Amino acid sequence: MHLTAFPKSYKKIFWTGISNKVIISCQNVAEVTLSSFCVFSLISGCGTFTFLSSAVAAISGLLMGYELGLISGALLQMSSILALSCKEQEIIVSSLLFGALFASLIGGFLIDRFGRRLAIIIASSLLVLGSLILLPYESYGIFIVGRIAIGISISLSSIATCVYIAEIAPQHRRGLLVSLNELMIVIGILFAYISNYAFARVSHGWKYMFGLVIPLGALQAIAMYFLPPSPRFLVMKNNDEAARKVLERLRETSDATKELTVIKSSLKDEHQYSFLDLFRSRNNMRARMLVGLTLVFFVQTTGQPNILFYASTVLKSVGFQSNEAASLASTGVGVVKVVSTVPATVFVDQVGSKTFLCIGSSVMAVSLVTMGLVNRNIYVNFTNVCRSQSPEDFFLQRPGNLTGVTNGSLKDLFASMASPERLSFDAQRSPDVARMGELNRTALAGGKSTTGSHVESGEVPVVLKWLSLASLLVYVAAFSIGLGPMSWLVLSEIFPGGIRGRAMALTSSMNWGINLLISLTFLTVTGKISLVTSPFPPHLSKFALVITASQCWLSEPLKNTIALLG
Repeated sequence: MHLTAFPKSYKKIFWTGISNKVIISCQNVAEVTLSSFCVFSLISGCGTFTFLSSAVAAISGLLMGYELGLISGALLQMSSILALSCKEQEIIVSSLLFGALFASLIGGFLIDRFGRRLAIIIASSLLVLGSLILLPYESYGIFIVGRIAIGISISLSSIATCVYIAEIAPQHRRGLLVSLNELMIVIGILFAYISNYAFARVSHGWKYMFGLVIPLGALQAIAMYFLPPSPRFLVMKNNDEAARKVLERLRETSDATKELTVIKSSLKDEHQYSFLDLFRSRNNMRARMLVGLTLVFFVQTTGQPNILFYASTVLKSVGFQSNEAASLASTGVGVVKVVSTVPATVFVDQVGSKTFLCIGSSVMAVSLVTMGLVNRNIYVNFTNVCRSQSPEDFFLQRPGNLTGVTNGSLKDLFASMASPERLSFDAQRSPDVARMGELNRTALAGGKSTTGSHVESGEVPVVLKWLSLASLLVYVAAFSIGLGPMSWLVLSEIFPGGIRGRAMALTSSMNWGINLLISLTFLTVTGKISLVTSPFPPHLSKFALVITASQCWLSEPLKNTIALLG
């Protein structure tokens, strides 16, 4: 029976009961949240207010991770609703990166001039505005505008948040609190993948996905207004008395005057810095910048960031046929990233960022070598990854069909992808797709053309396929332990405060620029490159050696540059 059939008195009782339950739930959540803050602040050893300020600022990481991972699932629905071509999908993904690149070019000057806290407030407000633009329209052009605004927001906030947390945190807990931002990023990615799965079968579900972030962005903007500015920034602006008061609130047990003296001493000569000093040998600045740019380069060329954007699309191309199935499978990547980031965040101050970098890069190298060896005998179908999904595809999908085969074996999964029945619809749409499908069927049969839908038994051992999957997950985990959180921690520590904002902006610009170039061509390149014919496995092994050697080479400059900062 519908609710409107009940008398008004019954409806009033009903809604009163619902409201009371909501209020009680909110109270419980508030109590649990407050208790959690107290517990974590005790564990961190940096004081409740310092931890609270860092956590509120780190919401930027949560918003950033959510926006980065969200497009993975939203793109599946939008590609069918708007009939997007491959290039249009790449432009939609890259529009956020274009905005991020633009913001990174000017963000450093903004946060050095107007402050870290104000930059975070502006970024949160802009994210809310960009999300609101996306909700009422179903236009390709409007969507690009909204995503550019969101890109500017997350780029500006990523620079300001790392600097803000580094400058309010006590030195002995700086690594823990700065890494909290990276932990929030991976949690945001996981939330995005969960949201993708939850709304995968909902009509226009992508609007709900983008709308969920609006309340949190508004809440952060309001909360940051009541938090103190960075004491280091106040000293840079010759406001020593305000900086002392902020330090007294942040440091519950230490002497604020003593720390203020340390800050003033470290800033004594930094007001003379110019942008070109980043590339000069004075104060070992050139080595610092080399370390920063090298770390950022490897963060992007590992391919990890692009998996966030295209995870569901790629998983769909290898057998997870429905949007729901691909989105659900993507959550596995998010779970691995979260679980792996936790130990790096908790133990970074005890173990050291350099150790995590070496461990993470070494494990990445081993997993790359393993994938290179295993994939010599495993052929994955990427032929349909660069094809816009039609409305017929969207409605023909079965939500319960997670693999497209009746049993759960990987052999049948890969064999079914090359079946004539699977390719018949594609052949009607694109002769190239059908021809590429025939090539894949030939490759799956060990070089012999076949018209059957299954690979002969024993052709590709199942254990190798599971080993390939395990290597991929280990690779993701190693990245989340090493390069993921540690690179940004190092960047926030190795540059002097007077030029830190501009240095972070430059490294961030390189980060977004490389990401933009890769994302603009990801679907096109993936659709044209065949793992069967390309010399990909040997290159994986070579790249593994480069990663390991580079991290060992970075160890000494990293040690020297951090030592210069005391």
